[in-house]
Amino acid sequence: MLIPHWILYGWFALAALSTAYVAWDNFVRKNPEETVMKWGWVLITLYMGPVALALYVLADKEPAPGQHEEFIKPLWKQGVGSTVHCIAGDATGIIIAAAVTAALGLPMWIDFIVEYAAGFAFGLFIFQSLFMKDMLGGSYLGAVKATFVPEWLSMNMMAAGMFPTMALLMMGRDMRAMEPTEPLFWAVMSLGVIVGFTTAYPVNVWMVARNMKHGLMTARPVAEPGKHADADERDGSAHDREHATATAAAAEHGEQGGGHSQDGGSGGHGDTGHRMRWDVTRPQVAVVALLTVLALVFGIILPAQKVNLTLSADDVGGAIMPPGMIMTRDTPGEAMRDMSAIDPELVSYTAAADARGDQTLEPRLENGVKLFELETSVISWNILADEQVQAYAFNRQVPGPRISVTEGDRLRIQVRNDLPESTTVHWHGLVLPNAMDGPAEITQEPIQPGDSYTYEFTAGQAGTYFYHSHDHPDRQQAFGLYGALIVEPRDPARDRSYDYDEDVVIQLQEWLEREGYTYPAMLMEGGLPNFFTINGKAYPDTEPIRMRVGQRLRVRFIGSNNNFVHPMHVHGGPFEIVETDGNPVPENARLLKDTINVGPGERWDVIWTARRPGKWLLHCHIPHHTTNDNVEEEGAGGLTTIIDVRE
Repeated sequence: MLIPHWILYGWFALAALSTAYVAWDNFVRKNPEETVMKWGWVLITLYMGPVALALYVLADKEPAPGQHEEFIKPLWKQGVGSTVHCIAGDATGIIIAAAVTAALGLPMWIDFIVEYAAGFAFGLFIFQSLFMKDMLGGSYLGAVKATFVPEWLSMNMMAAGMFPTMALLMMGRDMRAMEPTEPLFWAVMSLGVIVGFTTAYPVNVWMVARNMKHGLMTARPVAEPGKHADADERDGSAHDREHATATAAAAEHGEQGGGHSQDGGSGGHGDTGHRMRWDVTRPQVAVVALLTVLALVFGIILPAQKVNLTLSADDVGGAIMPPGMIMTRDTPGEAMRDMSAIDPELVSYTAAADARGDQTLEPRLENGVKLFELETSVISWNILADEQVQAYAFNRQVPGPRISVTEGDRLRIQVRNDLPESTTVHWHGLVLPNAMDGPAEITQEPIQPGDSYTYEFTAGQAGTYFYHSHDHPDRQQAFGLYGALIVEPRDPARDRSYDYDEDVVIQLQEWLEREGYTYPAMLMEGGLPNFFTINGKAYPDTEPIRMRVGQRLRVRFIGSNNNFVHPMHVHGGPFEIVETDGNPVPENARLLKDTINVGPGERWDVIWTARRPGKWLLHCHIPHHTTNDNVEEEGAGGLTTIIDVRE
């Protein structure tokens, strides 16, 4: 499932509160811990939120004055401290590098290299060597040498958990996780650190037990000459000058072979009392190193088998993929963008729940030319009273406005693009100059966001036509970029051999809406539609057709949908086919039918006579297409409307 933003913001709020408490307890109440560990706890709680808070309270927060030494004695707590010290530095480097590489548009496999280098460098040269050099003899280079191997082992195990977590989540269904500007990016970072902490913990416990790393320690203020430390001083709250002393618990633990045996006993900063004597053989270190390298390699191979690590944040464009969509490691980024949902944050207008599409667009007349203006935008649109989709729309309606002209009219159509992607418009079925035909990158350059383009041609053919996007049409047309284009004959009495009383346009469409996100319906795994509309509405919200007995109805079926052939059936008697794709059918060739297959792009004009009173269905004869998300409402759904005939 996709995680709502309110859950993410709730997690961030908990993380902020947890961090504030840990910082207050360490620096205001002065938990008797080394300064570097205080900052380590603050950083790790910022990344891990209440998970780190729980670890802090259970492993390091002094339960009562003077009890810290005994409280932190267990090896599992020492391992927590060692891991915190490692993760605080490594995770900081990784997160900074991840944000920078994503902003630069680098592919994920390069991200991993940069993140590993940055994490290791930040952990080794700052958190380990710089902050610990006084405890390790006072030499920075000596500290680098002493901490290199332990930091490397710990970094390998952290990356072995964090990297696959990041890759699989960032390139999962919601790839907004790859964008540092999105809250999901930071949520993935947080979860990655939690997993990395978990995988790094065992090797840190082992290193503490073998005297390769420090765990938790106690730092008490040293009493001034002639002055005895009172209870407040023991709690660390009355002295500004902290001096590290080896804890009695750590010393005892070290004597038992734990992680805190000292060269010089319980000395302060001025001696070398915290330099470690490794209680481990070289073959043992080599074996553990091999295991950490194998874990790291596996942590890279695993996501590489599932997702395309050659893609960057720019390549996928924050795609939100439909549930069930099959994506392999060779799925191109462009395909992901085409199949992705509309980001609800891009919606610029919310139409009224009862708004109707296919409203006639009135032109302006300029020197004998009919000027029409179309504007594309992202809107919210109700296909049912209680079912809203995000859509791409012409003039804030789905379908777009009806362009109704007369044969021989000169048309000038100005199209402004306010979509987040380029677009064009194709005038389906019309014979016109090639430069006006609309296929992107073939007859014209795409209309970029914020730009406009003007189409101008003469409507030389009478009949039923339509217009639609021809730039990524499998995406844009599926989202609603289509509309009817009706060209009436110049002389109806001469050019049309049939009459009718009512005229209705039926534009078909298929929609895929899940969990509040709208995806382009496609005939592929995970892309199948679950809603179907006539003129932008699903039954029972489709507009009924009202007639009287004896009247004749002209139905203009338009296959403005992308996928299915819809067998459109009319109850109450057969209809006569009078035009196909804008071309008149000779009288002696006309067929009587009650069902006609309307394929994508096709137009069928039929005449139906109201023979008897009643409510007669006009619907698709694929039952699934007459449901709303597989459910019938008021006897039907989807591609259904009613012809209401009265005496």
